[in-house]
Amino acid sequence: MAHAFDIKAAPVTVVSGLDTPAIRQARIDLAACLRMAARLGMGEGICNHFSFVVPGHPELFLVNPYGLAFAEVTASSLLICDFHGQVVAGEGRPEATAFFIHAQLHRLNPQATAAFHTHMPNATALCLLEGEPFVWAGQTALKFYERLAVDEDYNGLALDYAEGERIARAAGDAAVLMLKNHGPLVLGPSIAEAWDDLYYLERAAEVQLKAMASGRPLKAVPPAIASAASRQMQQGNAESAHLHLESVKRQLLREGSDFAE
Repeated sequence: MAHAFDIKAAPVTVVSGLDTPAIRQARIDLAACLRMAARLGMGEGICNHFSFVVPGHPELFLVNPYGLAFAEVTASSLLICDFHGQVVAGEGRPEATAFFIHAQLHRLNPQATAAFHTHMPNATALCLLEGEPFVWAGQTALKFYERLAVDEDYNGLALDYAEGERIARAAGDAAVLMLKNHGPLVLGPSIAEAWDDLYYLERAAEVQLKAMASGRPLKAVPPAIASAASRQMQQGNAESAHLHLESVKRQLLREGSDFAE
């Protein structure tokens, strides 16, 4: 269920320099992630949202507009908002929880340049379980070992600043925040790295759920090995994530997608 964020009372602000090559590239990359997320079944109606701090403007962020499904978003349709809820570039308005969650994430967690929130089915299913979401039995899951936080305190929809701030503080410096009774948040220093983590988080969750469905005990990896494997996966991760996102864009363009428009 989505809710529009009322920005009618916001003062008019003119921000210059919002059409640079870096911002244009960020728009294209973020739109590509949204489109591929839709293609992989990670979207949910017109809900859920991806955001990214605007290059050169740390007080602003890009976010998909209220009313468009992931599959409909284009680079030019993305909004630029400030932390007070005002749209400073683009047509439309943000979804309410998109504003209250993402504005506070970017404001309070400067390292979270990108913030992706979806109700993708497998990772969200793990958020519904008692205890730790992952058993740390699969290699893909180990990508998130010691990089994942859990928020146990579901408080309903994030429709105010206080709840957004609470979620931001719960995230801390984690790459992934599993919101119990809700769904995952993926935070990263770049669009590519957030996408890479989002993709592999859903794959890891899917594999664990399949293993759990067998009814047989899962064989957890010893903590020391899990920690070492996680560190191995972080070596060269930025390059790997960049190549992953480039692959996403090639696939979409090959299919004739208009995401970059």
